[in-house]
Amino acid sequence: MRIGFGYDSHRFDQDRPCILGGVRFPGVPGLRGFSDGDAVAHAVIDAILGAAALGDVGRHFPPGDERWRGADSMDLLRRAMALVESEGFEVGNVDVTVICEIPRIGPAADAIRESLSGALNVESSAVSVKGKSNEQMGWEGRREGVAVHAVALLRPTV
Repeated sequence: MRIGFGYDSHRFDQDRPCILGGVRFPGVPGLRGFSDGDAVAHAVIDAILGAAALGDVGRHFPPGDERWRGADSMDLLRRAMALVESEGFEVGNVDVTVICEIPRIGPAADAIRESLSGALNVESSAVSVKGKSNEQMGWEGRREGVAVHAVALLRPTV
């Protein structure tokens, strides 16, 4: 088995929709980024690619490459998962922690789990999503953006 760790953070951008783990959060500022700014998807991509020793999201989907401008990050996650599967691995489980004051993650956690599980080709019971505030400390606490930590366990398919 292999374990990978992923991290991503993005500043808020009032002119974009907020998308986390493929789920839209109406009434909340979006996240700045070359793609759609989905920090949850990006952290999970880094976790699965890291576990497979395949680099990171920027290596496979570099910012500045026009193919990825405004890209749906869940599509990028599906592409990353295909790379992981081509190396002979499948996801055992993924654990995600979203650190932010807004949006509230708890009410959408099950929808995010479902979205991620579909892209990762696993049952939703293999995906955990948690939201944590930063108790109004630091840049997350000042509502400047969102940070995400993700851990993935991969196992060989044979």
